[in-house]
Amino acid sequence: MAEIAEGGGGGHDKGKKRAKKSSTRVDMTPMVDLAFLLLTFFVLTSTFSKPKVMSLVYPAKPDPAQEIEPQKINNAITFLLSEDKIFYYSGQYYPVNAPGPKGATVLEETDFSAKGIRKLLADRNSFVLQGKEGLDKKLKGKQIQDSSYLRMLIDFKKDPESLKVLIKTDDKATCKNFIDLIDELKIAEIGVIAPVDILASELDLINQKIK
Repeated sequence: MAEIAEGGGGGHDKGKKRAKKSSTRVDMTPMVDLAFLLLTFFVLTSTFSKPKVMSLVYPAKPDPAQEIEPQKINNAITFLLSEDKIFYYSGQYYPVNAPGPKGATVLEETDFSAKGIRKLLADRNSFVLQGKEGLDKKLKGKQIQDSSYLRMLIDFKKDPESLKVLIKTDDKATCKNFIDLIDELKIAEIGVIAPVDILASELDLINQKIK
């Protein structure tokens, strides 16, 4: 309990009467109780920031006893990261010793410039981006609710026409390039992102490109 005491003056002049000053006592207990009540209120009503994460699809590991064959992938693009280089190829991978209908796979190089990865992803994933643009207009016009907006956007990303992305890295790839690539995929509204192991023949193609 806090107190504020005020006493009288020191000396007294003869023949003069002064008003006697009484001690002032202020009880601060209610203020302390109020402070704790406010603190409890703000703690219970506050919303803690939630960490923003991005879901990645990790494929199941194959049985080591079985022979690994390249899987058929429709409407997909594979990025290969090595050092500060970013290579990619579209569709299914065909090694030199087993070429496809159009021959063996050839790597293309890109970067994080305005005409690089962002434009590439925007062109290849235009189906989802155009669908999202239409949903944004409906949401802004209050034609759909937030829950319907998210559900319909997920359906766009799961559609067979949407772009799928595979990411492969060698032991020289930088963490910065990997994170920057993930950010670009998020901007392009890529729904399926799968980090997978790089093949030995793909490493050979990277080494030939770097040389």
